[in-house]
Amino acid sequence: MQALHPLTYTFCVLYTQAMGNKEWREFGRTEVIDNTLNPDFVRKFILDYFFEERQNLRLDLALQYKLTAFAPTLQDFLGQAHCTLGEIVGSLGSRLEKPLGGIPGKKCGTIIVKAEELNNCRESVMMQFCGNKLDKKDFFGKSDPFLVFYRSNEDGTTIKVEVYDWDRDGSHDFIGEFSTSYRELSRGQSQFNVYEVVNPKKKGKKKKYLNSGTVTLLSFLVDIEKVDDFFEGAVRVPYTGNPAQPTSLHYMSPYQLNAYAMALKAVGEIIQDYDSDKMFPALGFGAKLPPDGRVSHEFALNGNPQNPYCDGIDGVMEAYYQTLKSVQLYGPTNFAPVINHVARYAASVKDGSQYFVLLIITDGVITDMALTKEAIVNASSLPMSIIIVGVGPAEFDAMVELDGDEIRLSSRGRFAERDIVQFVPFRDYIDRSGNHVLSMARLAKDVLAEIPDQFLSYMRTRGIKPSPAPPPYTPPAQPIQTQI
Repeated sequence: MQALHPLTYTFCVLYTQAMGNKEWREFGRTEVIDNTLNPDFVRKFILDYFFEERQNLRLDLALQYKLTAFAPTLQDFLGQAHCTLGEIVGSLGSRLEKPLGGIPGKKCGTIIVKAEELNNCRESVMMQFCGNKLDKKDFFGKSDPFLVFYRSNEDGTTIKVEVYDWDRDGSHDFIGEFSTSYRELSRGQSQFNVYEVVNPKKKGKKKKYLNSGTVTLLSFLVDIEKVDDFFEGAVRVPYTGNPAQPTSLHYMSPYQLNAYAMALKAVGEIIQDYDSDKMFPALGFGAKLPPDGRVSHEFALNGNPQNPYCDGIDGVMEAYYQTLKSVQLYGPTNFAPVINHVARYAASVKDGSQYFVLLIITDGVITDMALTKEAIVNASSLPMSIIIVGVGPAEFDAMVELDGDEIRLSSRGRFAERDIVQFVPFRDYIDRSGNHVLSMARLAKDVLAEIPDQFLSYMRTRGIKPSPAPPPYTPPAQPIQTQI
């Protein structure tokens, strides 16, 4: 790619959105990289990650021009990308590639965003370093060094450290690098923790080159902290009532989503970030199907029983609305068939490669309680969780019993191996001001709160460990990159 004007710099700005708020707020900016449209930014943004929340992000790429060394700077927009933090974490290798948009009719390139978990152990370490005789990169003044640490392998035994020098204009220059390990660093200040900083390019060109200075570890302090640990999805919707009547929970209002649609959208938009193919089997129950009017408790919302999968939560929503126009809402409400349906899939994948989450949205009436309890107890030994959202004014005593938070669920004298059910009543999350976006965000936060622990409990009891990290990513020559 053709180089830019020597006084042109590229930088990235990260924006975040508060829960239930449409306003974007600037979170931070990278350093500026001079004279390139393919920058590899060093500065990272540290964000708190919550599995149960939809954390919207916006990344803006821009150019900064400086006509002379003393003239005011000008900025030019390169493009922007939208994603969620969950979308990045749920991507292969926690690495997400997004096309840049924002300029009509123009291809703006690509941005690559990568996430890395910081709290992956119970030790927080504070280290102090000092540099000695580091190469000077500025024409005037001394070196202003900073260090960048990389874990070179999964167990962290080898740590690569790069040394850079900040420039006055906000960019940085590479000085050199060295390698160490956590074990070496934990020795504290000693003769073993004085490192030669080597610039590979200089070493290859100059035979007498020794190093570009040294870095010495002055102190190493360990603080024990509490750790915050860090799917396949299926959806089931009961069809009772008359969707043409405003009193129905399925009422298709032209002005706002009904309770079923709000619950489906709130939970589904977060869960789908962790599903690799974004294809969801969506089933209905308690309805008479055309053309013969037979009652079904396990029918495909998309009308295809051989392939009930819908493309993303938007596809599920579309199938739900189309089904309301073609079936006759009837009853009764049976949970066991769909729980057993998902359990059959979960039983076939016990190696930890997949975990299933079943979302059931119900008005509270359940007619096969005994069979449902038995189905949940059987499923408690499988890689699956069940989310139940209660809509409407009914009493949800049966749902509370299925939740099993206070009393472990049992069936025929056999107790559930673990708690796999989370129930919440939607009415507790209705915002009095009418802010449905905030209602949905609060609902999703609580309904998904137990999923990480349920997932980890299954993996730990079976000794299943995370798969090895994918091989290191080698950036291509063209795309614009950043780190998060």
